[in-house]
Amino acid sequence: MTWTAHYRSCLGSPEDAMRLIKSGDSVYLHAGAATPQIFVDAFSKRALDLEGVTLSHILTLGDAKYVTPEMEGHVRLNSLFTGTNVREAVNAGRADWTPIFLSEIPGLFKQGHIPVDVAIIHVSPPDSHGFCSYGVSTDTTIAACKVAKTIVAMVNRQMPRVHGDNFIHASKLDFIVEADEPLFQAPKAKLSKRHMQIGKYIASMIEDGSTLQMGIGAIPDATLHYLKDKRNLGIHTEMFSDGVVELVESGVINGEEKTLHPGKVVSSIVMGSQHVYDFIHENPFMEFHPTDYVNDPYIIAQNNKMVAINSSIEIDLTGQVCSDSMGRINWSGIGGQVDFMRGASRSVGGVPIIAMPSTAKKGTQSRIVLDLKPGAAVTTSRGDVHYIVTEFGIAHLHGKTLRQRAKALIEIAHPDFREDLERQSRESKLLC
Repeated sequence: MTWTAHYRSCLGSPEDAMRLIKSGDSVYLHAGAATPQIFVDAFSKRALDLEGVTLSHILTLGDAKYVTPEMEGHVRLNSLFTGTNVREAVNAGRADWTPIFLSEIPGLFKQGHIPVDVAIIHVSPPDSHGFCSYGVSTDTTIAACKVAKTIVAMVNRQMPRVHGDNFIHASKLDFIVEADEPLFQAPKAKLSKRHMQIGKYIASMIEDGSTLQMGIGAIPDATLHYLKDKRNLGIHTEMFSDGVVELVESGVINGEEKTLHPGKVVSSIVMGSQHVYDFIHENPFMEFHPTDYVNDPYIIAQNNKMVAINSSIEIDLTGQVCSDSMGRINWSGIGGQVDFMRGASRSVGGVPIIAMPSTAKKGTQSRIVLDLKPGAAVTTSRGDVHYIVTEFGIAHLHGKTLRQRAKALIEIAHPDFREDLERQSRESKLLC
């Protein structure tokens, strides 16, 4: 059978596709801006007729009806990175969370730690050779599809075709639902004065010819704003958004001095505006690869002058970084922070950075603290930390004693909290 005949034979409705899922199955869901909402809705209805289904995914967008209280016993989520749509369910105990580096998630599927009976994915239409692109999210989906017993695909005319290790052949698809729907978009972050000051400090640490990793949000956007006078920057990042495209269009990001994949933007996920999705479509300057490649610290380190920019919720005075929980409350996930911190630290001329505003809760709470909250997770260890940036400056912690670290961090804490932090440090003998 030709691939075109196979394709036609697999066409059907979302409801028919979800009937392929049986009680006890392990299901994988494509994530990010590629979250296939028509399947989410159909799956949530189908799940009420099933028992013991396990669902796994990283950060998804849109409604997550499969984690509502009435789903208990029918489907249980294993969140590999927790977003706002499933956070309440995880913290209420109705869903599970697996702490793991983003670089290692594909291995969970490949090695059978998380079986995949049905993979639910979102791809572009096939080209003349039958290849569909995973589009805006290569992420962990390739690995899940390689081991899945059944692959259900939403083939969307509006999904961009993105180059790289980012394709699946139509002959591998077992059920197809065609669609013509816009993708989820990520709005630009609102930039405050302190975000801009943090971005300015970070930009001062970035040399011409550097390769950057940054996510999406206020601090990355503020940093990109101050890079307009830089030259020959490159991108090797798990995720990017509009700010990167703007600097590509202006010529600041050209990848010409990259030591790995020169002349290419290397990523795994994109979430942004329609302009970004249009820009990456059939653009040979863009290469998307799965996270076990993009986030591999050994791969990352092959980029000279690798600058990794990541955020934090809280940092203690010894340099322990908590980025995925608020005390015992799960907030997000480890993601790629440690992957890139370690990769950048091993890069020739690399600069690993953790950046955050100095306070939270409208200035009433310091993010730099003597001790992390009870139950808080250490995302990045103090042995991995190099630079911490707030709106009050840059603290260099690598190779420093605990006393030197405490002093440097107090200096970049908000002035309203410095006296208390110094007193606490002396009482605990960090300072003497």
